[in-house]
Amino acid sequence: MFKNLMKRNFSFSAPTKFQNKAYINGEFVNAASGNTFGTYNPADESIICEVADAGNEDVERAVAAARNAFDHGPWRTFSGHERGKYLYRLADLIGQNAEELASLEALDNGKHAAVAHAADINLVERQIRQYAAWADKFMGEVAPIHGPYFQFTRREAIGVAAQIIPWNFPALMMAWKIGPALATGCTTIVKPAEQTPLSALRIAELIHEAGFPAGVVNVLPGQGNIGA
Repeated sequence: MFKNLMKRNFSFSAPTKFQNKAYINGEFVNAASGNTFGTYNPADESIICEVADAGNEDVERAVAAARNAFDHGPWRTFSGHERGKYLYRLADLIGQNAEELASLEALDNGKHAAVAHAADINLVERQIRQYAAWADKFMGEVAPIHGPYFQFTRREAIGVAAQIIPWNFPALMMAWKIGPALATGCTTIVKPAEQTPLSALRIAELIHEAGFPAGVVNVLPGQGNIGA
């Protein structure tokens, strides 16, 4: 399978610009401490760039932003159709930037760029489209019940979702996690693996470009302990 993927035409150009700040409440910001950490090219162990090293204060800010966006922002009260429009817009932007995202994933993660393009990023776009289509189909049911009664279920967004992303499929696992949470009206805080934070931060830029309300998605690069 992978041999066939690698035969496809793909223009690999190593990225030279990187988003390296945390994304909190609709803004790209340095860590409150000012600390950074290096993310490395696994092919030769050279440093790609320094990334904001989020700590406890940044976690508190992100949690507050996500909670405020859930409790007082429009995302939870949007119709499923409206949330789907944002997700479709994000999927379009991912498709338009697929080669850049694949090159970024290859540089930071170490997998073959053609595989990252044909498998990982292609599936990221498809997953976001799937959840966009699902957003207005998340509904309650009328349940039959004995006697002169009427019973129904109403499904509601649960709140803020904290989502920890591993290093092996960084962009795709981000899509798997944010997709259903956003489709159902939840807000999110994404913590990418410290080995591979760059694609999550680039997707955060696309989320921002797609016009998602502030605080709906927050991305905190940092060491593993902030996941606690």
